[in-house]
Amino acid sequence: MIRNPRNLLWLMPLLLFVSSPLWRPALVAFLTPRGDFAASLSGNGAQQGQNFIMDSITITLNSSGRKEWIIRAERAFTGRTDRELGMIGVDALYIGKDRKQPIRISSDRGTYYLDERHLILIDSVVVRKPATHEVLYTDLLHYYDQTKMVISPVDVEIVGRGFTIRAGRMDYDLSTDGYDFSNGVVVDI
Repeated sequence: MIRNPRNLLWLMPLLLFVSSPLWRPALVAFLTPRGDFAASLSGNGAQQGQNFIMDSITITLNSSGRKEWIIRAERAFTGRTDRELGMIGVDALYIGKDRKQPIRISSDRGTYYLDERHLILIDSVVVRKPATHEVLYTDLLHYYDQTKMVISPVDVEIVGRGFTIRAGRMDYDLSTDGYDFSNGVVVDI
């Protein structure tokens, strides 16, 4: 009869050591890598692209640790490279750094270049600024995160309370809220 059950604890490692010839070959066979490691490498070491198609995606863009953009799309897919993201049915919110009311942007299609942090919105682009009650309509809009610039190189129309602006090109600085219009500007008041 065993007086103290704690004395049995030293038997566990001893039993594992003594019985190792029985279980060790099965464990080694289980842990051995399978397949040919060299065959899984690409020929010249070039990075493989990751192609995908996803339904209902949300992208959050941060600058200096603060959330600036929330971009939702009905469908997303890789473009020519895996660093290019194509989108269909885009709905975006620009929160900015001190915006009480976010700017809402929608478009039929879009492309986001991850490395350059460059967002392109294409076809039926509508920008709603609820703070100033302005709505912008265009067919092409570029956003450059480095400079916080929104550029529309094609015709734009801005409709606000008591005015309409039509121009052939628009540059808009999100950091200063400054517009620059060119190529035949028409203002109706």
